[in-house]
Amino acid sequence: MKKVKPTAMNIASVVIFAIILFAVDLLFLRHLFWERLFVNIGIFLVYLVIFFKFINK
Repeated sequence: MKKVKPTAMNIASVVIFAIILFAVDLLFLRHLFWERLFVNIGIFLVYLVIFFKFINK
């Protein structure tokens, strides 16, 4: 099995993060500004924890 380069893994994780953020905004929180802001901040914080713990070794 081939190892993925760290740069490619970082780019892929950022793209996945952007897709998740956009999908949650579009599907669930389209007209709710403050709720959308707080959910986006929460998703971002969870992403940072996962990124630094697992992906960025």
